[in-house]
Amino acid sequence: MSTFTLVRRQIKYQNLVFWRNPAAAFFTVVFPLMFFFVFTLIFGNEEIPGSGVTTAQFYGPTLAVFAAVSATYTNLAIGTAIARDDGLLKRVRSTPMPPWVYLAGRIGSAIEIAFISAGIMLGVGVLFYGVNIYAVSLLGALITFVIGIAVFAVLGLLLAGLSPNGNTAPALTNATLLPLAFISDVFIPPSANAPAWLSTVADLFPLRHFAVSFGKAFNPLETTGASVGDFFDLKSLGVMLLWGVVGAILALRFFKWNPQAGSKPSKRRRGRTRT
Repeated sequence: MSTFTLVRRQIKYQNLVFWRNPAAAFFTVVFPLMFFFVFTLIFGNEEIPGSGVTTAQFYGPTLAVFAAVSATYTNLAIGTAIARDDGLLKRVRSTPMPPWVYLAGRIGSAIEIAFISAGIMLGVGVLFYGVNIYAVSLLGALITFVIGIAVFAVLGLLLAGLSPNGNTAPALTNATLLPLAFISDVFIPPSANAPAWLSTVADLFPLRHFAVSFGKAFNPLETTGASVGDFFDLKSLGVMLLWGVVGAILALRFFKWNPQAGSKPSKRRRGRTRT
């Protein structure tokens, strides 16, 4: 069997596991949509002062980024840590299948789910809230999205390696993702009243660059009279790629295949002796 077939089968299997987990599907796909509905309900779909975009035009792409990060960073961190606690990663290493194929399947599944969840978010915005997609910025948006989800997939595996066990992984993902989402123009539009140091802090992390670069492609003030090359923000792409490279090096260093001392199998696998 070819390596490609093995990876494809692993992706298919991981997709099946994901969609059979109602909690994972809810927080990845439905939860960002709930934010979108609530924000447009509270603020109305009017133009945000000083931004040139409506509420839906702003939150459609930024929450698509949030959904994609949830599909990669959050799900990979939590799912991989739980699989390690259950002894699944250890058993994978004892099979003829190369361990990297298993991880490639997890990453590939997360990337597919990221495209699906972001597509649903933007689709709802376009169909029901008048969100516009511009041809001139489409290529830049796509490349930004691909780089962004790849970087957060790597960071998800890094966090899985740093998590002591599967029980602490959700707390660590929320503690690292949600505060950044609030200061990275994901949940709250840019404001002149925000302290300058807060923006400086946000610029150090990849989420801000992902959200702002992707959102720029949906801003009519940015797309009017622009060319395709205007939507390749080299600074933002560079920051994300730097995080990806450093994250990959650290993930290789800290990733663990065996359950850690004190970790317990998840409830759904307790008492089971067969894989």
